[in-house]
Amino acid sequence: MTDPLYEKVRRMRRLSESAHRRTEIYSDIARMNDRPLARSLGSVQRASAPGKKIQKVGFIMMWIPEPTMITAAVGGPMILAGRYLDKKYNGATIHDIAGQTKSTMKTISDFKCSLDQ
Repeated sequence: MTDPLYEKVRRMRRLSESAHRRTEIYSDIARMNDRPLARSLGSVQRASAPGKKIQKVGFIMMWIPEPTMITAAVGGPMILAGRYLDKKYNGATIHDIAGQTKSTMKTISDFKCSLDQ
């Protein structure tokens, strides 16, 4: 049997090594001082979702009471355009990609385990 305290220490050591490597990578990137690269990395970490914003504005325009109904006529196409943009340009970030990768690896692992039995 393994000692639970030893396992916790080992896990903490791995986490600290991972954090140390990550900070080294980020500091190396910061030292490059390359504006286009920094802008690209920033957009991957903080991806915008223009489709959701257009949809929200469209819904707001649909709910504005107005006698001529012009905002309702403009709000409907905005909602549709927002949904189209959501499908074409997703707002996936590095965090989303990592989560999806973990999910895929778990599915592959489960499949391999089912084949071994």
